[in-house]
Amino acid sequence: MQSKVLTTCEFCGCGCNFYLGVEDNSLTAVYPATSHPVSQGRLCVKGWMGHDYVNSYERLKTPLIKERGKFREASWDEAYKLIADKIQQTKSQYGSDSIAVFSSAKCTNEENYLLQKFARAVIGTNNVDHCARLCHASTVLGLSQTFGSGAMTNAIGEIGKAEVIFIIGSNTSEQHPLVASQIVAAVKKGAKLVVADPREIQLAKVATLYISQKPGTDVALINGMLNVIIAEDLLDKEFISQRTEGYDELKELVAGFTPEKTSEITGIPADKIIEAARIYAKGQASTIIYSMGITQHTTGVDNVISCANLAMLTGNVGKESTGVNPLRGQNNVQGACDMGALPNVYSGYQAVTNEELRQKFEKAWGVKLPAEVGVTVTDAINKIESKDIRTIYIMGENPIISDPDSNHTEQALKSLDFLAVQDIFLTETAKLADVVLPGVSFAEKNGTFTSTERKVQRVRKAIEPVGLSRPDWKIITELAAFLGYKMEYDSPSDIMDEIAKFTPSYGGISYDRLEEGGLCWPCPSADHPGTPYLHKEQFARPGGKGKFFAVPYRAPAELPDDEYPLTLTTGRIAFHWHTGTMTRKSWTLDREYPNGYVEINNNDAAKLGIRNKAMVKVTSRRGEITLQAKAVNTIQEGLLFIPFHFAEAAANKLTANNLDPVAKIPEYKVCAVKLEGV
Repeated sequence: MQSKVLTTCEFCGCGCNFYLGVEDNSLTAVYPATSHPVSQGRLCVKGWMGHDYVNSYERLKTPLIKERGKFREASWDEAYKLIADKIQQTKSQYGSDSIAVFSSAKCTNEENYLLQKFARAVIGTNNVDHCARLCHASTVLGLSQTFGSGAMTNAIGEIGKAEVIFIIGSNTSEQHPLVASQIVAAVKKGAKLVVADPREIQLAKVATLYISQKPGTDVALINGMLNVIIAEDLLDKEFISQRTEGYDELKELVAGFTPEKTSEITGIPADKIIEAARIYAKGQASTIIYSMGITQHTTGVDNVISCANLAMLTGNVGKESTGVNPLRGQNNVQGACDMGALPNVYSGYQAVTNEELRQKFEKAWGVKLPAEVGVTVTDAINKIESKDIRTIYIMGENPIISDPDSNHTEQALKSLDFLAVQDIFLTETAKLADVVLPGVSFAEKNGTFTSTERKVQRVRKAIEPVGLSRPDWKIITELAAFLGYKMEYDSPSDIMDEIAKFTPSYGGISYDRLEEGGLCWPCPSADHPGTPYLHKEQFARPGGKGKFFAVPYRAPAELPDDEYPLTLTTGRIAFHWHTGTMTRKSWTLDREYPNGYVEINNNDAAKLGIRNKAMVKVTSRRGEITLQAKAVNTIQEGLLFIPFHFAEAAANKLTANNLDPVAKIPEYKVCAVKLEGV
């Protein structure tokens, strides 16, 4: 007899709901939730076909301890004791800040809250971070500076009512298919769509205007649009006067970004820059949608600020179907940030450097807490070489495949004094660990995810954990006990109650309320309905005003030259997800895309004598990979694209560890490479 359990999708940040069909403690079917505002009875290919991994024979079922280079099975107590002893030993010899903790956007809010609490209250360090550092750290900082809140301003359901949609740096149909369907629906109802992307993505085919900027020139493009809007008096003067500050400095800077000058930098014809600016500025409800094509640059924060400048200049913030809307790449990357799995803030973005806030958490957790900002994921890897970081605890992350310059990352992790990994598979990173703890999938535990639109939704247990694996929240509390700190919770619901108590934006969220449907934060009290769009009457910044920043254009850190004449950009495809740990266990998805590939423009392929589907070698200053060529006419000449899901052709062996100076996010979207036939 099949039972059905309603839950939230574990892949991208759309937050789709579906029912899991269960028979004999195995997942046997998926049924989309017809009443859900995003999924509306539909799912993407991963939502339909991507859950085979839950039943995979490769799942970790017992703790593993490495001895003489080989893993052996161990009891939970033995594994906990070894990890606790190593942490204590590292603390006593080198101090708490020689330990780093990597949390996970794939785990629940409750688990991320507990792991940052574990890092701070148990280990005594703010060295806690997660993969938002690699995707949307620029968003958190850029939108916090301009608007006061580093999150998507509007709800997904509002996109369908927008008059103008400006997509920049988001391959929405591949990365967030259910959001793309809302965009297509809006276009069918008469909305104008402007797409700016170096690759001619699927949505470009239905766009009012498609423009193709050189990779890494987004600031110049937007400054050029700002120039046109000001010159043609298309700006919202009342909004600027009453609700913003810093306009004069912005106006002075963008005066130099004439359409002709902008065209020289971006490669977009001047008349197309003017057209894009006019379309956006003339809309009564214009919305900006972006993703990692904006954030994953050494100028990631500048790119995000530029998007905010564009929205404020035209008054397209603080009302329905407008705003600046970053699409989060993972199911709970928004929630992991909200929960304080970052080195500078507690849950709800409460600064660790603020003495009053720190004392609040010290009283709640019963310990003295560190006052200094911790290290990021990217800095932690670099600090292993200098021996400033000696032990790392990783929950649900696979940095060998996801971090830039994979060879460097692998060598760094191998040189640690001690590495513990908590995961559901023996990933490329877990294989290097001294101890591996078996966590569980989303289908085997209760909790919550927060989607890209700030909507907190329930995750419900459908099956029992496989083997001796345990829910991640349980592992954290039990390990804390071995280190002498009690975390006493009967269920994830209790953890959410604690989150609500100490996190103002989640103050009104409880499992009882979530049974009636998701809630968008801020939701400060039990009678608050949630907030679909932000900044309605005032911005979240101190003083209530949005702030313009005059952002100059800076070129990418590594540009092509005679030795490496091509530019590489990386990203995702619809059939796989991130490092492939889960989706490549699905025979259906893996059948469609079993191997990595490199997209190359047809003209470039002809010049190099490369035939479509031929094997080629792509080389950068950091490494090389061999994979199949895919010759297309939808990518700029001089540009290559490689999806990063495939460990055997890992794109991040090529990428550089060039970081945004503020967000510390790597520049995955631009590096110099060469390509040759094999």
